Amino acid sequence: MNNLLKLEELGQFLLSIILFSQLDYVWWIFPALILIPDLSMIGYLVNPKIGAWLYNFFHHKLVAVTILILGFWLNNSLLNLAGVILFGHSALDRSFGYGLKFNDNFKNTHLGWIGKKG
Repeated sequence: MNNLLKLEELGQFLLSIILFSQLDYVWWIFPALILIPDLSMIGYLVNPKIGAWLYNFFHHKLVAVTILILGFWLNNSLLNLAGVILFGHSALDRSFGYGLKFNDNFKNTHLGWIGKKG
């Protein structure tokens, strides 16, 4: 089942590349921006609760899809780009096992513990 879920996430990442190709941006913008959502981890410098909230907000696919839909509705290419990047980044993260975070520890995710526990 774990491999099936990873394949599903890889499929969603490929979808983000296809969606990006429909936008009017040069190709190198996608790889240049794909790790930007990880800046949300800066919240962990305050405490795990704020870190988890910020991380989860910028890694939640519904947020990404909402921004993308809003971009299409408003015909705003910057919102389209932001939605595609957030969606693609979240899918790529989950394909590597990095899920949404619980408040207690960065390594405690909805996909299980990252790395060895303890």
